Amino acid sequence: MPSGPDAFVPDPQYGREFERARGLVLANPRRWRVIYHYDADGIASASSAVRAFGRLGYPVQLSPLIGVEREKMQSLLGATKGPVLIVDTGAAWLDLYPGHPFPVVVLDHHTYPSAPHPPDLPPHVAFVNPLDWGVNGMEEMCAATLTWLFTVFLDPLNWDNAPWGLSGGIGDRQHVGGFRGLNGILVDEAVRRSLVVRRPGVALLGPTVGAAVTASIDPYYRGLSGRRPAVDAFLRELEIDPSLPPSSLASDARGRLVAALRHRLESTGVLPEFVAMVDQERWYLPGLERDAEELSNLQSATGRAGTPGVGVAMALGDASAFTRAETEEDRWRQGILRTLVRLEEQGVNERKALRWFESQETPLAGTQAGMAMNYLLPPDKPVVVFSGGTNGPIKLSGRGTLRLVAQGLDLADALRRAAAAVGGEGGGHKVASGATIPAGSRDRFLDEADRIVAAQLHLGGAA
Repeated sequence: MPSGPDAFVPDPQYGREFERARGLVLANPRRWRVIYHYDADGIASASSAVRAFGRLGYPVQLSPLIGVEREKMQSLLGATKGPVLIVDTGAAWLDLYPGHPFPVVVLDHHTYPSAPHPPDLPPHVAFVNPLDWGVNGMEEMCAATLTWLFTVFLDPLNWDNAPWGLSGGIGDRQHVGGFRGLNGILVDEAVRRSLVVRRPGVALLGPTVGAAVTASIDPYYRGLSGRRPAVDAFLRELEIDPSLPPSSLASDARGRLVAALRHRLESTGVLPEFVAMVDQERWYLPGLERDAEELSNLQSATGRAGTPGVGVAMALGDASAFTRAETEEDRWRQGILRTLVRLEEQGVNERKALRWFESQETPLAGTQAGMAMNYLLPPDKPVVVFSGGTNGPIKLSGRGTLRLVAQGLDLADALRRAAAAVGGEGGGHKVASGATIPAGSRDRFLDEADRIVAAQLHLGGAA
């Protein structure tokens, strides 16, 4: 039996989709437009694609998408007189690509209305989605690991895209509890090739222990995150000097810190899988001399700052891009912390089947919702965050938990249907989704979304 990536998944559709996509890329040695989502997963996907196309000698033009933007996709296709690669987005618009007169390759892990049965597409369009071959795109493969795998199909030299695969997976929260499924196979291979090193460790990213706990958003610690005086007092009670670098902690001090941080999360009702984030296995990237989560945060920060191209430039070895990303990462983290501290102190709005709040920082809203769902809010309802809408459309993001999904939650379906009911558009995953709706339609959207989610979770109401 072959041991290469062609044998990672037994479903024949797996090979057919990759072969079709690879054939279109190799048969068109010219400039490609790469369209990608602006979050960490999308930036990491674009990073792997650009590196692989560079090895082929193909020039690229990068175009980020900020949200569910059908009109923007139509505009980009209309302005492109050549082939297009679309990563971490695009599954919702399969009807658009047959009309493009040049090859279109879509690599996406999001659900689409007919999943797992894609529509018949003309020969110049290739659609690769793990849902079609029995791999869960919500937990077992993100766009970054999918694109990384695709680049390996193009050339085995592209195994060295491992950092971007892992960082994108972390950005999409697929590392919670450890990488598994097809993600796990890819990570195991990267470890075997010495491209990734597994390490035990504590989630302390910062120059000192005090700074790391204060700046922590994942986990977010009630009463500590964003509050340096409280952190210093907490650490001194544990007989730990807040000014020590995290790497210098003795094993007994590290053990006391882990136990205390885990207890703080457990005592506030945080689910076990998120409590485990305190000291979950970590992944070190020797080629970059960085932790994979650190790289993921840098990518998230550049995307949310409106400079996703800087995130891609890091993958091309641009030292100045790392410097700029580090500056943006501090702003990104502080923006998330401000909202989480506000939510901790002031709470959120309640509906029958969901919770909601507003964010003044549209690019950070999805991350704020995710961290609030994991560390601040009871796990019995999903949360929706709204942003924008003053002089234009309202952006929104919804987050749930896998436990809610097991109970029937499907945010992709709920937000898509609720958005359509008010003249908007939405989509994503069962556990995390987004939408764009017209200004002034928030309350009507909430009424519809609350009704649909209540039916999904069997709280009453008809879908």
